[in-house]
Amino acid sequence: MFRHHGKGRTLTHNLRLATLLSFIAGMVNICGVFSVKALTTNVTGHFAFFAEEMVLKNYTLAFIFIVYVLCFLLGSFLSGLLTELTARRTNLSPALPPMVVEISILVLVWLYSYFYGTAGNNVHVIVSALLFAMGVQNSLVTQVSKSIVRTTHLTGLFTDLGIELAQLIFYRAPSEIKRLKQSIYLRTAIILFFFIGCIVGGFLFTYYELKTLLIAAFFLIITLLYDYIRYKFYFLKRRIFTDKE
Repeated sequence: MFRHHGKGRTLTHNLRLATLLSFIAGMVNICGVFSVKALTTNVTGHFAFFAEEMVLKNYTLAFIFIVYVLCFLLGSFLSGLLTELTARRTNLSPALPPMVVEISILVLVWLYSYFYGTAGNNVHVIVSALLFAMGVQNSLVTQVSKSIVRTTHLTGLFTDLGIELAQLIFYRAPSEIKRLKQSIYLRTAIILFFFIGCIVGGFLFTYYELKTLLIAAFFLIITLLYDYIRYKFYFLKRRIFTDKE
């Protein structure tokens, strides 16, 4: 899921990556909405709020919204940096450090809310941390999939999906139709699992509140273990067949 790059990646690899991490993004997003009344998987709305506060001369709030945006950017930067360093200097999966960072942030946000609550200035800490985590995730999946998969916001996905549905009417070459259908299938899966993540996360939040983030972190840990075990299985399988030859 994380280890295949370039031509080695298939639609199946991207589907596994997209469905799981878009599901996680949906869970994180709804936790942000329920706990602190803020969207935590994209920055588009925060730019609008920044402009609103600037017009109203609420400069402190305007600054906070810029901090939100920068936290997402910083998360993306750190994820890209860790991925490149890991790929160049170690034999570990390049996805491992960013995933560990994301898991750690989700756990720390729950711990912070447990000890300090979600009122007052704590709102800004929680929103900033979750935006940072989603910046890490979005950067990771973008790098691994070579910009084919994005999991934390839907505006671009709906735009691309609309374009490809229109192209499907006019394109006739079998190779073009196959490419379009695969892309439509992938984008639809991302959108669907983001919605499912929001719904499941919403129901879980009514019972567990921000402990729901621990469930999201658990899914990420299971994903890392699955990816590692699957990699080791194929590595041993290839080695056994090579030795036989």
